[in-house]
Amino acid sequence: MTPAMFNNDTTMTAAEIKEELLKKYPPKVARKRAKQIMINEALENETPEITANVRTIPGIITMRGCTYAGCKGVIMGPTRDIVNITHGPIGCGFYSWLTRRNQTDAYAPDAANYMTYCFSTDMQDKDIIFGGEKKLEAAIQEAYDLFHPKGICVFATCPVGLIGDDIHAVAAKMKAKFGDCNVFAFSCEGYKGVSQSAGHHIANNQVFKHLVGLDDQGKPGKYRINLLGEYNIGGDGFEIDRILNKCGVTNIATFSGNSTYDQFASSHTADLNAVMCHRSINYVADMLETKYGIPWVKVNFIGANAAAKSLRKIASYFGDQELIDRVEEVIAEEMPAVRAVAEEVRPRTEGKTAMLFVGGSRAHHYQELFKELGMKTISAGYEFAHRDDYEGRQVIPELKVDADSRNIEELEVSPDERLFRPRKSQEELRALESSGLKFKDYDGLIPDMERGAVVIDDLNQYEAEKLVELLKPDIFCAGIKEKFSIQKLGVPMKQLHSYDSGGPYAGFRGAINFYREIDRLVNSRVWGYLKAPWQENPELSATYVWE
Repeated sequence: MTPAMFNNDTTMTAAEIKEELLKKYPPKVARKRAKQIMINEALENETPEITANVRTIPGIITMRGCTYAGCKGVIMGPTRDIVNITHGPIGCGFYSWLTRRNQTDAYAPDAANYMTYCFSTDMQDKDIIFGGEKKLEAAIQEAYDLFHPKGICVFATCPVGLIGDDIHAVAAKMKAKFGDCNVFAFSCEGYKGVSQSAGHHIANNQVFKHLVGLDDQGKPGKYRINLLGEYNIGGDGFEIDRILNKCGVTNIATFSGNSTYDQFASSHTADLNAVMCHRSINYVADMLETKYGIPWVKVNFIGANAAAKSLRKIASYFGDQELIDRVEEVIAEEMPAVRAVAEEVRPRTEGKTAMLFVGGSRAHHYQELFKELGMKTISAGYEFAHRDDYEGRQVIPELKVDADSRNIEELEVSPDERLFRPRKSQEELRALESSGLKFKDYDGLIPDMERGAVVIDDLNQYEAEKLVELLKPDIFCAGIKEKFSIQKLGVPMKQLHSYDSGGPYAGFRGAINFYREIDRLVNSRVWGYLKAPWQENPELSATYVWE
């Protein structure tokens, strides 16, 4: 790869950049870390291998979250009418409240919305010593008496797993006592997995076991789908629903942005699952297909061109000319406004560079938007991906089940005797695949990256700052933990986990918002005047000493 790939003043090659990133580590750490830093040198029909879904090396300041954060904060957090109780000390209560700017629409003045509340058992020292089950039981009772919700969920934190509180027994007892409230629990102790990805899996399993399939009614509609892996950050889900409604497509359930108890319960009535974030939700997509006969396709509504492509995918699945024509009409109506803003902004963004280190599929999806601005993504990676998120689902059969993965329950799912109904015959599915529509398929991030780009799994604070120093990107996209340290280096930082401001960025109107936001960030002069205190007056330096 030539240095010109990076489009700045560096004369370093990608191999030299990788070597520089590893230089400061002790030899043993460097050898391990090198497997998670990959230069994209993919040959045709061959994707290079990267190590992913392994524990962060102790002592490294990772950007990851914990299992509890993935379960409560990501999957169940956006559900508005389920009371979510964190069982643990109040310090763990950070994710008991909203932390990701998940938006919701309560649709009626009297509709339940508990997202603005923080529920915690606030365990004290005596509860850790003598057990917290009685306190949990009292908390569930209090929540029921106050709100009478359809469902109450309980989330285990690290101390709960260590002392052995049986949260599932308490939940079952209270469910039987109430009769009209579904109470269930999640063994999502923070230490239970490699990252927040384990929490996604645990959450999906419990929702599938305790909620999906309880309501056969669902929403009426000719073309009915579920949108999986969309969390309505900054209103993304609202924009996607607007487009779907305009096309005449009914969204039965979103997992789990702007979600409700009834949506989860009736999600098995859909005829197609459209998967946005592959990592956080592919478990549910597979189980819905096995148990109820609903196929799934990978979609991406981040980017105007990607949104148009995804709408066409959905239309081609249903195969109804009326829907196909309506989708084309909607795209034709929406795209002129998108192109007008893109043409206005692109002269100022063309050729600029971006780095994306975001969880889920966002580090992949947002490259679509940068391409529409004429910008290059020179380095990217995930916080909590597995190899299939990088290399594609074809590598799944060769993935080894390690000790961390065995901590997570694997549900044995079989066709439901009453509700299993193949939405398409095998002949219809084969015909659709022959026409180019792929089912249960995801090619991963790497094949869509430019050759020579640097792909890094589980980026840490040191590497982030070193990359900025070496490659001087025009914008850096990641999460809240990295935001301020990157900005102090004089580089604009856009938070794409939670959108600390702005949004929506999905769909056609979202693309317009994103174009303007990025134009404002990469062309602002203020970043060039910033100097971090340690850049001007370094006070402490150290080296590793290993015997």
